[in-house]
Amino acid sequence: MRVYENLSGLKDRYADITLALGNFDGIHLGHQRLIGEAVEIARRSNGTAAVLTFDPHPMMILKPELAPPMLLDRDAKRHKMAKSGVDVLLLLPFTREFARLSPEEFIKKILVEQLNVKGIVVGYNYTFGHKGQGTPETLWKYAAEYDYALHVIPPVKLGNQVVSSTLIRHQLAEGNVSTAQKLLGYYPFTEGIVVMGDRRGNTLGFPTANIDCPEGMMVPAKGVYRVQVDLDGETFLGVANVGTKPTFHHNNLQANIEVHLLDFCGDIYGKKIKINYLRRLRDERKFSSITELVNQIHLDVQSARFDHLE
Repeated sequence: MRVYENLSGLKDRYADITLALGNFDGIHLGHQRLIGEAVEIARRSNGTAAVLTFDPHPMMILKPELAPPMLLDRDAKRHKMAKSGVDVLLLLPFTREFARLSPEEFIKKILVEQLNVKGIVVGYNYTFGHKGQGTPETLWKYAAEYDYALHVIPPVKLGNQVVSSTLIRHQLAEGNVSTAQKLLGYYPFTEGIVVMGDRRGNTLGFPTANIDCPEGMMVPAKGVYRVQVDLDGETFLGVANVGTKPTFHHNNLQANIEVHLLDFCGDIYGKKIKINYLRRLRDERKFSSITELVNQIHLDVQSARFDHLE
């Protein structure tokens, strides 16, 4: 997959472009359906499957105080796009100048003049252009004039709920990582570099790897989770605490993530790990003594280790 941050010369470089449009935060089941449709159409015509999205999220520029925490960072989004079969990812910088384009200008100047698209795939609720005034109906209006085919993907539902990034963020904020996994189609995760903690886990008999909560990214609610950790090409079961460690820090408002890897011994400071959240075990809470905390950690480890047998 090739990644571009501007559109210069692309219409001459790539023929018969089928373009998926959207923010694609999380690349959940609905996004996967939409992107998959674009890839399938492009394959049938021996054309190019492309995705156009923005970085940063438009809300970060237009109303940063209302911008939601992201479900995937830039690198993770690129990785999942590539695995979806996308040929070209257009990761365009979003600016206030771009936001002033009318829907008609966006279609003419971007989709037609810059890309010469032959197919467009959008979700049923897609909006674009100045103040989000453009809709799928707007794209239909100009399809014949600019000679492109439009494909609108209906809502993707899980049970009676429409899959959306907003719903997934709500589930994660409640600690419902199992439900979030069903909506995403993969386990929610956090990636980060292992940093130096207070090394208290070693004295308790449960050494932990600490990573800071990534700024601007969605993490599950405070609590203890059964997790799967990807490290140096290997996978380890683990127990992770998301929160502020209230037993030791009475006034600490800075949340972090610390994870104890089962059946692992080694120095991983400075290494990048991926923490996949499998199931929430319990709330984070303050213990009255170190002994009580250690006893609970033993129970958490047993619960995580034998979870699949329940």
